[in-house]
Amino acid sequence: MALTAARKIGPYEILDQIGAGGMGVVYRARDPRLGREVAIKVLPASFSADADRLQRFAQEARAAAALNHPNILAIYDIGESGDAPYVVSELLEGETLRDRLRSGPLSIRKAIDYAMQIARGLTAAHDKGIVHRDLKPENLFITNDGRVKILDFGLAKLIHPEEGSASGEAPTVQVATDAGVVMGTVGYMSPEQVRGKAADHRSDLFAFGAILYEMLSGKRAFHGETPADTMSAILKEDPPELSETGRNVPPGLERVVNHCLEKSPTQRFQSAGDVAFNLESLTETSAISKGGLRTVTVSRKRQWLVPALVGVLFLAACASAYFLGMRGHIAAPTFHRLTFRRGTIMQARFAPDGQAIVYGAALEGKPVTLFTTRFDSTDSRPFDLQDTQLAAISRSGEMAVLLHARPFGAFLQSGTLARLPLAGSAAREVLDNVQGADWTPEGNDLAVIQGNVAGRPNHIEFPVGHVIYEPQGWVSHIRFSHDGNLLAFLDHLPTGDDGRLVVIDRKGNRRFYSSFFTTVQGVAWSPGDKEVWFTASPGGAARALYAIDRSGKERILLRVPGTLTLHDVGSEGRALLGQDNTQYGFIGMAPGEKAERNLSWFDWSATNDLSPDGKIAIFSESGEAVGAKNGVFMRNTDGSPAVRLADGTGGSLSPDGKWLAVTSNESMSQIDMLPVGAGQPRRLTHDSLQHFRAAWIPVVIPSRCPRRFSRTTWCSEWNPIRASWCSVREFQPPSFALMPAAKSGNSTPLRPGTPREFLSCAAFASALMKSRISILIIGCSLISGWLTACTRF
Repeated sequence: MALTAARKIGPYEILDQIGAGGMGVVYRARDPRLGREVAIKVLPASFSADADRLQRFAQEARAAAALNHPNILAIYDIGESGDAPYVVSELLEGETLRDRLRSGPLSIRKAIDYAMQIARGLTAAHDKGIVHRDLKPENLFITNDGRVKILDFGLAKLIHPEEGSASGEAPTVQVATDAGVVMGTVGYMSPEQVRGKAADHRSDLFAFGAILYEMLSGKRAFHGETPADTMSAILKEDPPELSETGRNVPPGLERVVNHCLEKSPTQRFQSAGDVAFNLESLTETSAISKGGLRTVTVSRKRQWLVPALVGVLFLAACASAYFLGMRGHIAAPTFHRLTFRRGTIMQARFAPDGQAIVYGAALEGKPVTLFTTRFDSTDSRPFDLQDTQLAAISRSGEMAVLLHARPFGAFLQSGTLARLPLAGSAAREVLDNVQGADWTPEGNDLAVIQGNVAGRPNHIEFPVGHVIYEPQGWVSHIRFSHDGNLLAFLDHLPTGDDGRLVVIDRKGNRRFYSSFFTTVQGVAWSPGDKEVWFTASPGGAARALYAIDRSGKERILLRVPGTLTLHDVGSEGRALLGQDNTQYGFIGMAPGEKAERNLSWFDWSATNDLSPDGKIAIFSESGEAVGAKNGVFMRNTDGSPAVRLADGTGGSLSPDGKWLAVTSNESMSQIDMLPVGAGQPRRLTHDSLQHFRAAWIPVVIPSRCPRRFSRTTWCSEWNPIRASWCSVREFQPPSFALMPAAKSGNSTPLRPGTPREFLSCAAFASALMKSRISILIIGCSLISGWLTACTRF
């Protein structure tokens, strides 16, 4: 429907036509009621012929109108004029991203800026359950002041395009969202859209990756001579490496693009918020690389001394840390080192007066002891307490401590929780098997982290005996807000300290949480409870100091060379941090030799397996040396140089020593089989489950297992909802009975005898990790009470 000036659509006065395309005609108009100019998009008349479609359009438009975000086009009104629906929106001045790209690629800085704005807009929409499904440069508008606006939210999945858009760009090919119908713009569709499958928010992230690739390179990520060729490329090909364009794209930025363009939705970023955070991290890294240590703004009224507590594992290190205010001029931080002796700092807290500091440390090979010092001193005085670790200090000066604590997994200590006055007296025991605790602000109750068996998920109890949070993996570093209404803690994956900060209320309801980090340790609330501070790293081991406010917005406070761990924040804003100079390694002795040698390679060499003849060690590296790309290495025990076999973690050798089962680095990690010598790697699992470990076990194949699946049995240990269980029927290996009966949280050890029904995955993998025969068990997944699948290897 073509309109001329002076015509009206509803109450709006048409001024002139400003655009046209497959989605309709756009007019500049005036709203006489409010005295403002608006944009009106008149949609194709075919809409009115389908009542159901028209109703869905109205519902989607109302949902889009509810989005109030600076990077999303504001919708003011919807209506019908004659036989055509229309949408009224804010009037923008500027150009589309497609117009901008006609002159070539953008600068790296500008591409990151636009990408962060797009990601923030997508985050706001996805949080409301609204998916675009047709994101492309034509639907991204850059205003004259540099703001990016996402157009046509809520419209893309409803509109049938007219043939031959005026722009000449590849058209939207279909609109329905049901599985089996292709919908999207050729060149920006995700693989699942090309296949006609249902699309979700991760399809938008694929399109985002294609757009970011184009902003950086000036070329389409996927392009063929025909739409069919383009769709084939989306399904089967990867775009040329950005490093080949000669544009000097930072490796971290290229990783973000590649992660968005993963063929499987489960292997992409799982939220636009995570994309935005990774892009923001790149800008922080850039600032540091150009200007040394990055300072944080400080209040003009006050500058605080910031003491630092140095935690040293194996090697002494110099350290410093600080907290600075929220706004004002740039000021250099002030540092004060507190400890100098060699050893390990466990936990540290400010005393109620804000001047004294209490910490637990294992120094110079001695048992853990509690010490006290002051933030303006370098002398520490020991308590007359040994084998005692600090958990928390109440406002009234009562300590919560762990007695006789022992390792609980790789990152925690577990002991008997006890109450102990700071002034000194006998400890009063409260609860066994505790890994952490914190006092309520009133000091009359405790929230605790409790678990019985290392390798199993622990949980949070408040009050003691009442479970309010059960993780899939494990939790640590619990802290009450100063008003006592919220609890902050760290929720980790089962096999490492990867995870995120989570905040819940006293009943266990989740309020907000951070992005995902490859390492996260240490939590404290800022003065006034406006933010939670924590130390973490999105890649590698070098943790930095971050803050997250109650809306979920994150910012970086401090990054220094090395690894930081936050212990506490005082009432005046002083931050108590440790700097860890930690290396993890292993030593070994080759067959026939009499002396041990250090077989470590980089800074975090974790052993995974040893060949039966003792000549080959398999280990993983996940520290700062490899960054976000964890690697699996092989090294001869005679001390010859290590060989990197692949990206990933873990590693279990087959009995013949020819194959290695490893866990991939993808967001939904899978199990890959790597040849130790010549050969091609093979992917063993292809599912949407998270896989963590693998072990070869002795087995006799049951007759009912299909012949084509006669070599290996697999399952996945964890699903996104809860820990699951492995069940095998008619499965009689020569030396073990599968499976002993068990309930959630408890399992019977493996032993010869009659097969039973269930065994926990963790216990199963642990019990059989040293077995070296021909079957690979990869965690567990339960379907109708029996083994999910047998698969050949």
